[in-house]
Amino acid sequence: MGLTPAWIVTEDGLVLAGRSVGAPGTALGEMVFTTGMTGYQEAVTDPSYHGQILTFAAPMIGNYGTGPRALESDRPWPPAVLMARAGNMAGAAGPVGWCDWLTAHGVVALAEVDTRRLVRHLRDRGAMRGGVSTEIVPEELQARVLEHPPLDGRDLTPEVAGPERRLGTHGPRVVAIDCGIKRSITDGLVQAGCQLELVPSGVSAQQIRELGPDAVFLSNGPGDPAAVTPVIATVRDILGDIPVFGICLGHQMLAHAVGLRTEKLPFGHRGANHPVRRAVDDRVEVTVQNHGYAVIADTLPAGVEITHTSLFDGSVEGMAIPDLHAFSVQYHPEASPGPHDARYLFDLFVEALAK
Repeated sequence: MGLTPAWIVTEDGLVLAGRSVGAPGTALGEMVFTTGMTGYQEAVTDPSYHGQILTFAAPMIGNYGTGPRALESDRPWPPAVLMARAGNMAGAAGPVGWCDWLTAHGVVALAEVDTRRLVRHLRDRGAMRGGVSTEIVPEELQARVLEHPPLDGRDLTPEVAGPERRLGTHGPRVVAIDCGIKRSITDGLVQAGCQLELVPSGVSAQQIRELGPDAVFLSNGPGDPAAVTPVIATVRDILGDIPVFGICLGHQMLAHAVGLRTEKLPFGHRGANHPVRRAVDDRVEVTVQNHGYAVIADTLPAGVEITHTSLFDGSVEGMAIPDLHAFSVQYHPEASPGPHDARYLFDLFVEALAK
């Protein structure tokens, strides 16, 4: 594990120092942070972080090792990871140290970073482009940051979708549109009793109809939801004909399909302690979240109901369109890792299809 000095630069000029504990190199992307204290390997293998530099707000990351059970996909997606302190020992998660694992996968990773200052900066000024480098000086790094394209307006789903595949052997047949789906989501759906057929984000409504599914699932994923126009068009076409369930990016794409819009949040929701109020009974669920955009429901189209609301900022966390047999949530019911308050949603989805 190296101790090479390294630099962090934001597009508005903040410069911070750190020490390399991962692969050497230069990484550019949107600067974001997560407040989760555990689940570091799950976080970096979540395709929703594609194109983002991830800062861990917790003071110690990597203290229980890494292993295959914690993988949400086949590779890490953030080009860089920033930490205050990084562990590198084997532990309950597996035999490979965290920093060794990041290095082996080519991730630029820094420790000894003033993450408290960086997180406060992003909270105050919003998510922004940034760069991390073990190779070049801050002035050159910031010039490259300013040339880097922002995430707004970019459809990144074709870059993260996996191969077409089938999972599960019994139950309702569900076509999952893969925009960067997490393994724990596919596991949750199969365990709830689905047969899953995963197809890439460019799939057409006609192709879905030819598969003859009982329902369609819209997955999580990276980028600007408004830019994922192929999926939005497909969902708009099948609504009312085939039941639909969406999570995270899937929730946002369903919203666009029914005439709502999305806006970028100042610094996003990323962590495992987000309270969400359920409208049906006023109960509060503690949820896992990872998103930078939110559905705006200033004017609701006919038939659309808001089912869940964030207690942090009042943003839309869930909606339903009963007449079209469609519903979605902004948070992650699979919560891998995190609280299991919302895992029942997978069972509700499958039970509804069996009626």
